[in-house]
Amino acid sequence: MTGTEPLRLDVLGAGPAYTDRVGATGAAYLIRHGRTAVLLDLGQGSFPRLAACLEPSGLDGVLVSHLHPDHFIDLVPLRHYLRWQFQPGRRVRVHGPAGLGDRLDALHAEPGFSAGALDVEVLVPGSFAIGELTVEAHRVTHTDDSYGMRVSVTGAPETPGLVYSGDCGRAGDLAPLVRPGDALLTEVSFGPGPVPSDAIHLDGPAVGTLAAETRPGQVLLTHLQMGFDPDATIASVRAQYDGSVRLVQPGDEVRLGA
Repeated sequence: MTGTEPLRLDVLGAGPAYTDRVGATGAAYLIRHGRTAVLLDLGQGSFPRLAACLEPSGLDGVLVSHLHPDHFIDLVPLRHYLRWQFQPGRRVRVHGPAGLGDRLDALHAEPGFSAGALDVEVLVPGSFAIGELTVEAHRVTHTDDSYGMRVSVTGAPETPGLVYSGDCGRAGDLAPLVRPGDALLTEVSFGPGPVPSDAIHLDGPAVGTLAAETRPGQVLLTHLQMGFDPDATIASVRAQYDGSVRLVQPGDEVRLGA
């Protein structure tokens, strides 16, 4: 596969922390190019879809956007799988905010639990390589240590990248990551809005304004909270941005820029 071929996105989970939508498992987005496979978040219930899509020990890395369980808790079944499915066990590299390993250990009251199969590295602002891909991490407003990320093909600036919001309370925080033509995979928790004053999330108008200013090639909406209408949410983005807008669902496959 050449660098000019598009990235492939498989949506494994696209749900928020709670929902009444059957099958709307927690955040999990698989990015592949050539032999490289990188997972963005691994929220509740998403491990089975990962295992159905890719043999999980084949992951080159997992990127965790922030330390809310709906974005990382299925690292537990991943760890168990790697530790017990193989003899000897296998390992996967995980990048996440400081304290991720400690939280997994505390959940099981077992120091060293995560280190049994996961090579956890602290995620910090900046760029680094995973296989054929380059990851650029940028802090966003949500928890004290939350990240948006851009994933792109190394050495192929003409190939659109994917910008992932994680959870984000200020759309402008994502602007430094977006290049014209990229796919913007962004939370839209509060649908057409407005966002409550004490909620650090986005709504459709905020996403639409960001997209109008940064000109991604497409906007992929996710993390829609229970009770908000999908069509009204999409319309609220399109009121500001005239490009492609869709709400993604588990099982969706997207070739970015194709």
